[in-house]
Amino acid sequence: ALSGKVIELTDTFPVPDAKAFEVGQWWAVQVDPVAGGGRDERELQKLVEITEIIDADHIRIGYLNGWELAAGRTLTWTRIEPVHNTHIRNLVFEGAGPDEYTGSHPVSFEYAVGCDVSGIHATGSFWPVIMRRWCTRFRTEECSLKNPPTVEYGGAGYLTQQIYCLYGRVADCTTSNVRHLNDLTASAYCTVVNCHGDGDDAGGNPFTTHGQYEHDLLFDGNSGLMDIANSGAQWGISAKRITVRRHVCSWFTANTKITDLTLEDITVIARPTFDQAGTLTVNADGAQVRGCTAKTFAVAQRSARSTRPTTISDCSFEPPAGAVLVQTPVTAPVHFVRCTFKGVDGAILRGAGPVHFTDCTVTGAENAAPLSVGSADLRMDGGSYDNTGIELSAVRDQRITITGGTRLTGSNKAKVFLGRAAGPGKVTWDINALSSAASGPDTAHVRIADGTNHYAATGSRFTGGTLHLAPDALDSALHTACVEDGTKRSAMPANSDSVRTDGNLTL
Repeated sequence: ALSGKVIELTDTFPVPDAKAFEVGQWWAVQVDPVAGGGRDERELQKLVEITEIIDADHIRIGYLNGWELAAGRTLTWTRIEPVHNTHIRNLVFEGAGPDEYTGSHPVSFEYAVGCDVSGIHATGSFWPVIMRRWCTRFRTEECSLKNPPTVEYGGAGYLTQQIYCLYGRVADCTTSNVRHLNDLTASAYCTVVNCHGDGDDAGGNPFTTHGQYEHDLLFDGNSGLMDIANSGAQWGISAKRITVRRHVCSWFTANTKITDLTLEDITVIARPTFDQAGTLTVNADGAQVRGCTAKTFAVAQRSARSTRPTTISDCSFEPPAGAVLVQTPVTAPVHFVRCTFKGVDGAILRGAGPVHFTDCTVTGAENAAPLSVGSADLRMDGGSYDNTGIELSAVRDQRITITGGTRLTGSNKAKVFLGRAAGPGKVTWDINALSSAASGPDTAHVRIADGTNHYAATGSRFTGGTLHLAPDALDSALHTACVEDGTKRSAMPANSDSVRTDGNLTL
């Protein structure tokens, strides 16, 4: 058992007796399963080289550990004599049978170092065309698979699968009608570049990771359906520091325990033969989503391991009516920056965590319902909101802060830009430098008629429409230094020790 914790990104490991190891040897190292976790949930399973004997009970290996291991965990070291420096190339393989008994692996490496594969082209192969376990320093390039017998059988219909692997590169590969083009399981420091999978309507997704604590993976310039860490709780549904760039697909899901996910220039286009919602989903655990486009976008939360914020910036979404943008379990802060939301109709932000919109553009569909927001702390800093609005659910105490020249225009189905439901929560309203212009006299800029509220609006401009601040719903109110241009006060409390509504310019 470990006498002390093994920190993240260390290559130094404690051992009972360093004399058992020699520099240049290869060992398979494996940690015991996570207590209370899945049957195969382990953070560490790798083939590693001994690079230094540090002292009597510490060695250095050729791998920077991806996950902290607590004191008391057990590491098992097994001496291995791996295969070295083999290159298999230029093979055409035609599958001979339709099931797991007649199928075979055209290429299989286990305990291999520096073993490459290129130019392997398979048709109808049942098992993965290139299978790797306990491998390191490898390349798989210019390979392909078409039409395996099934995409429904777990472990079958793959071009390549890597289990417990390090330092691999998969590049310039293609698939048609397969379960997976590439599967990385319990692997780290690998790249997948310029690979493309089509025919992914039938249930296969070309790009995946298993969720057995993969870390530090890069996917760049690929196309095809993708999910990350999604194979089930048996393996831990966990991954860390996965980056996906310049990817095109019609479905992308990464909503399990994925920490510090980075997505850049991802395009998700809805396809009538698969996911008509065009879904992109991420886990609010340090996710950074930049320059992405999707129809449906959702933020989930299954873990809270990261120290960096969850930020979605410079993205464009067009959610269907009633879509849940922030799911119920989300407690982490979520920040949308310069994002565009088109055709919004009753989108739901259900989670209790803080939500911040900075310079976003939100456009409602015709006669659209406002956004329903359950966040305990909603901040709108700049941006424009046309034919939409905000309805706070009041299922909990909430604060809404509007500042930075935020613009509200048009109208919506509820005829209210800023309102609340009759929930039990107390709502605090802080409004400053808002420009709100209603398209009709029956649309309220602010409507407060229920529950307990503390309201403050200063330095804002209201054009047309109404202001409805019911006295019975206000514990305190400050409405001053505002411009009301053709705005009707349908309800407004009288001045008192807790209310001040004078000092405004009425036009």
